[in-house]
Amino acid sequence: QVQLVESGGGLVQAGEPLRLSCAASERTFSSYCMGWFRQAPGKEREFVAAISWSGGNTYYANSVKGRFTISKDNAKNTVYLHMNSLKPDDTAVYSCAADLSEPHGSSWYPDYWGQGTQVTVSS
Repeated sequence: QVQLVESGGGLVQAGEPLRLSCAASERTFSSYCMGWFRQAPGKEREFVAAISWSGGNTYYANSVKGRFTISKDNAKNTVYLHMNSLKPDDTAVYSCAADLSEPHGSSWYPDYWGQGTQVTVSS
């Protein structure tokens, strides 16, 4: 069983950066594709970014491409989401996810989920 714990959310002003972290309990963290989804109030959950188990492949939603960067540290069992040039539209609960499969485009249905962390961007 993979357990995921997010941290790093908070309130920031538009244009400021923020980094989210997701720590995984599973010792085979390096075998999983890891990623992030977000859900804004009244909206459906949407894919944000993912990174393959090797770190060699990364995937991004068009809405964050060029602003967000996903990375992972296998030694720390941690995946990061570096968010730059944040906009009020980025306000959402961000959830970490993991799966043995990788996304196909923005379609990804991970088996494992964290509880989520709130990110609020003020204008």
